[in-house]
Amino acid sequence: MAEGLLRHFGNNKFEVFSAGTHPSFVHPLAIEVMKEIGIDISNHKSKHVSEFLGQKFDYVITVCDRAKESCPTFPGQVKRIHWSFEDPAEATGTKEERMKVFRKVRDEIKEHILSFINEIEISAGG
Repeated sequence: MAEGLLRHFGNNKFEVFSAGTHPSFVHPLAIEVMKEIGIDISNHKSKHVSEFLGQKFDYVITVCDRAKESCPTFPGQVKRIHWSFEDPAEATGTKEERMKVFRKVRDEIKEHILSFINEIEISAGG
């Protein structure tokens, strides 16, 4: 969801990649709650973080505590940012109860993304 939100609200100002130590499919409920706000992530694919080793990044943002602990080191002056969110895929209950968790996490990620974009624009002078 974070990749989709940053791509959408970043207006193509950012190169955005989603990677993990255990990449997998995009959860169907994530696709559904993102579609509710007009963002299609149905074709998104997470890659293994090893595919990016050696590449230079300005920012590496981790969104789950496991990722923070196992995030490799990237070359250069990379700024590491960690945002801790509940893993909505672990939600239990009815579909609507799980959707509520996905919506909550989506909205929390959105708030962080918008703040991040604002900080970047301020530090870039506009």
